Amino acid sequence: MNVNTPTQAKPALDRFRLIAVLEGISYLVLLLIAMPLKYLADMPLMVKYVGWAHGVLFVLYGLALLQVWMVYRWSFLRVVWAFILSFIPLGTFWLDRQLRREG
Repeated sequence: MNVNTPTQAKPALDRFRLIAVLEGISYLVLLLIAMPLKYLADMPLMVKYVGWAHGVLFVLYGLALLQVWMVYRWSFLRVVWAFILSFIPLGTFWLDRQLRREG
């Protein structure tokens, strides 16, 4: 199956951008809401559920990044940079903005 067809390119990038934004939101919720609740209000359950959701979204981000890498033939450095941005708060939002400008 040829993954480089035009009909598969746009949906792959759109899916990646959506997952990137959702992953970024879950990361911020984890850092700014769930973690303070755990350590300041002794409510660890929030970290359990938000952390689980963030973990699933992180895995989906990685899989979507691999698909975009194959479809768009991104350079290895660009893929590594996109991966690193997922560890930086607001990094995926910055990446989404860059991709929106390109497309």
